[in-house]
Amino acid sequence: MTQIFAPDLFTGKAFLVTGAGGGVGGATARLLATLGARLAITDVNAAALAQTAAATGAIPLLGDLAQVSACEEIIARAVAGLGRLDGLVNAAGLWVEGDSAAAREADWARCIDVNLKATFFLCSRAIPALEATRGAIVNLSSDAGVVGNAGAAIYCASKGGVTTMTRALARELAPKGIRVNALCPSDIASPMLDYQARAYGGDDPTGYFARLLAQYPQGAAARFLTPDEVAQNVAFLLSPAAAGITGAAVMLDFGLTAGY
Repeated sequence: MTQIFAPDLFTGKAFLVTGAGGGVGGATARLLATLGARLAITDVNAAALAQTAAATGAIPLLGDLAQVSACEEIIARAVAGLGRLDGLVNAAGLWVEGDSAAAREADWARCIDVNLKATFFLCSRAIPALEATRGAIVNLSSDAGVVGNAGAAIYCASKGGVTTMTRALARELAPKGIRVNALCPSDIASPMLDYQARAYGGDDPTGYFARLLAQYPQGAAARFLTPDEVAQNVAFLLSPAAAGITGAAVMLDFGLTAGY
């Protein structure tokens, strides 16, 4: 990964990263650690969480963020362990797709709970600590949080909520000196995308990837984002260079949504 930030950019700063056992969350935690940050990280996958903690020196906080009580506990333990909180990165999330006529209540509940409810309550409970440091929040939304994707109404509902909620929080928290932004990436070459292909690609995962890439304006040169590329943009939004940016839905999608 090309280093574009000063190596001491976040020295003295402390961040909480959710979903840190996954592609984007893990890449974000590793990048922030290389830039001098102290970290607390959380994930529902104990083995993946331990791996990222070992690589970053982070405080590992195992938890299922679908429960508000878990969100409250994670914030409290992160602040206690780090002594302060300068930033929150909500990277935990899951994907659901399929014919809306056949949608199950369980799919709705789990997707909304993890993608939207957890993001809100982590932001909510982090406000006092972030006000003390005039910190920042980066919520991972999606291109599907800005435009509709056929066959993904539940996921779009969750990420559309994240995008608009982020804007509302930015307005509410600006007087407290807290910046709140949503990063909206397109498809990312990650374990989540691999899961999508296995779960929804039938017997042709390669064809599933090809159908996704066919939507991009680059044509034959189209590709997926990498977790490291997303992490670089998260770090920028947390950094002093982004001091004037709050309430934004930052598109990182190769122009996928530019025509909408």
